[in-house]
Amino acid sequence: MPGETRAAHTQDHFREALAGLVLAIVLSSLDQNIVSTALPHIAQVLGGLPQISWVVTAFLLASTVSMPIYGKLSDMHGRRRLFIVSISIFLVASALCGFAQDMNQLIAFRALQGLGAGGLSTLSQSAIGDLVGPRERGRYQGLFSGAQAVCTVAGPLLGGLFIAVASWRWIFFASLPVGLLALGLIVARLPAATTVRAHRIDYAGMFLLIVSVGAVLLALNGVASARNTFPVSPAVSAAIALVFGALFVGWEKRAQEPIVSVGLFRNDTFAVAVAASGMMVFAMQASMVFLPLYFQMVLGKTPTASGLMLLPQIAGMIVSSTWGGRLSSASGNFKRFFMLGVGLETLGLASLGISAFAGAGSVPFLFALAILGLGTGLGMPNAIVLVQNAVPSAKLGMATGSMSFVRSLGGAVGVAFSGFVMRLMLDGERGNRLFSRWFGHEGGSGAIAGGGVGPHTADALRLAISCSFALGALMMAVAFMTSTRVSTEPVH
Repeated sequence: MPGETRAAHTQDHFREALAGLVLAIVLSSLDQNIVSTALPHIAQVLGGLPQISWVVTAFLLASTVSMPIYGKLSDMHGRRRLFIVSISIFLVASALCGFAQDMNQLIAFRALQGLGAGGLSTLSQSAIGDLVGPRERGRYQGLFSGAQAVCTVAGPLLGGLFIAVASWRWIFFASLPVGLLALGLIVARLPAATTVRAHRIDYAGMFLLIVSVGAVLLALNGVASARNTFPVSPAVSAAIALVFGALFVGWEKRAQEPIVSVGLFRNDTFAVAVAASGMMVFAMQASMVFLPLYFQMVLGKTPTASGLMLLPQIAGMIVSSTWGGRLSSASGNFKRFFMLGVGLETLGLASLGISAFAGAGSVPFLFALAILGLGTGLGMPNAIVLVQNAVPSAKLGMATGSMSFVRSLGGAVGVAFSGFVMRLMLDGERGNRLFSRWFGHEGGSGAIAGGGVGPHTADALRLAISCSFALGALMMAVAFMTSTRVSTEPVH
């Protein structure tokens, strides 16, 4: 039948467009995880170990700032056009990173790569909101979360593999075929915008956002680092961030085409879901960033074994994001699954903290990580659905970009706070007094810097990392309490 043929043809186009969107998510997530593992080796080869933090900061700054900009511009010009820009920038920058001859070049190219990466996840999540109705969004956002979960484990393993059998440069070159395939599928199958609205680009807002976010990241890196290698102190950076952040908010209230519509935050469901998701990423980053260090230096695992210890978390994320997305779409009550996910994450982080403080073996950590993965797979995709279903379709990109921006910033703050807690617990006389009180001997970073991994070192790390877990659990509990204010009205 002609009608059936057209329907099958349309369904094939949808699947191919969806494959392109998933590949874009994979490209973004895999790049973050695969590079972090290889950075110490790259810094040794290029001779710029003191600049290693700038490789991360440059990428993070560019991607964080560009997220809401991509969201806003895609509402004006359509997702497909902005995808072409985003993936093209990312691929050119990836090739340049692979050819970098020194750390300064790599930092500059990573910043350019971040400008492209900022659009990959934001545009993918916005585009699926265009392609399917409000009721079905949970199912497909869960698919994206599952893909990100796989990349979390695959990234570090692939990074180590490329260094072992080829060269660190292939970490960047490997992105090219994946990106080209994603670009081809999106250009061919993602529908073009039917209308292009008249617009005025908010250049002043972009400038204020770049300065304020840049100052925030400099301040956070300065606080978390034992030695501040940045040109201004954390206090000065924080002051600049406050001033320009206030100017940004004030300007966006008056701008004709704001990058971030302040009016969106008057919508309780949007504001609460965005705030809760930012807290969730803060909690996850604050608690998980030092977990491999704990496995290796306290439990005595090899780097490969410590990576495999994360498999229960990844399996939990894949299962809950896939089946949880189907169940939440079937019921239409996304708040219920969102709160369940945040509750499980709180339980998982608290279990990690208790296990670390008690000096437990591997098995309790595996169970805690499985619970954490189940919660993450439920919480994150349903948070995105709640945000997208709370705004009109004309502002879908702006809303998704704003959420991505808050989550990215929350992650940066979480890493900084975790680093600050580690410094507080391990450095100087304060750390020694704390360890004397808890363990009857001095600890601190001196023990760690002194050589082997002895019992004093293990005690020092165990207490410090358990405090990071406790911080994450506390913030996740606040996110759970915040999530109770989300609208309970089911989507039909």
